[in-house]
Amino acid sequence: MRLYGAIDLHSNNNVAVITDEQDQIILEKRLHNNIETVLEHLNPYRSDLAAIAVESTYNWYWLVDGLMDAGYTVKLVNTSAVPVYSGLKYTNDEHDARHLAHLLRLKLLPEAYICPKPLRAVRDLLRKRSQLVRYRTMQILSIQNLWSRNTGGSLSSYRTKRLDDLEVAQTFGADSERSLAIESNLSVLKSLQEQILRLEKEVYARVKLNPEYEKLLTVEGVGKILALTIMLETGEIKRFAKVGQYASYCRCVSSSRWSNAKKKGEGNRKNGNKYLSWAYVEAAHFGARYNERIRRFYQRKKAQTNFIVAVKATAHKLARACYYVMRDQVPFNVERAFS
Repeated sequence: MRLYGAIDLHSNNNVAVITDEQDQIILEKRLHNNIETVLEHLNPYRSDLAAIAVESTYNWYWLVDGLMDAGYTVKLVNTSAVPVYSGLKYTNDEHDARHLAHLLRLKLLPEAYICPKPLRAVRDLLRKRSQLVRYRTMQILSIQNLWSRNTGGSLSSYRTKRLDDLEVAQTFGADSERSLAIESNLSVLKSLQEQILRLEKEVYARVKLNPEYEKLLTVEGVGKILALTIMLETGEIKRFAKVGQYASYCRCVSSSRWSNAKKKGEGNRKNGNKYLSWAYVEAAHFGARYNERIRRFYQRKKAQTNFIVAVKATAHKLARACYYVMRDQVPFNVERAFS
């Protein structure tokens, strides 16, 4: 008898369900988040389990690794893409687990990418770096805002990063409150910069660009850190059959539903990889800064729409170009990408 397992995972407990080929419940139990406990309840059905579907929640590492180490076939569920089942007025965790097992049996389960365990720690370091970079940007913007508000002048990002307490004191003189506000931002900014450099050093020591991803460095706006981020977040490029699928995974396309030439609503904008979205937006900023062809495209879009749409449109172009760079192992062609 062929069985299908599913686990609805939460912060401190999970609901494990096993069903047969007629969706009849064989096992349904709420368990503590302990791998030994989970394996103990699954082992009696081990030989008949085709696979186990596990929700891709924030804390899935321990469960997926434990199940795979024990020899189970695990399917990580892309929860954002799971079709909502209709007709039920009341649902709970047990219903959710049964629904996942049902989709697994029908081979309709939307799967998420399971990053290889040895690379996962480095990927998380790069994710932490992207978080600190965003915090650093917040400090820079705060300093620029305070400076402009109180002096009438403006500061470039380059000059902001090189401000020191002496220059701040000379600018604001006896206005100690405003000096203190900027000095506190500068202190946090310098601390963040130190940690970002520390993370980059650790990443460079732990992982190198695989040969099939080295041509990412030919893409305007993509440096070593962004190339490593794209490599680790993308995984095997062959898992994306079409360029549109990859662009959608990178959250570079709009989400909408149309019928009879009329917009009926929007889909799930969060369906995709937010870290790839961030990476390509960063690449768009750098590309527009240093490449004339990309800058013209960005400025044309900005004139037609606004700053945000222009950046996302540029990021979309770069994501599509990177797909072909990775898939076909060819250098980046800016004329073709931004024709």
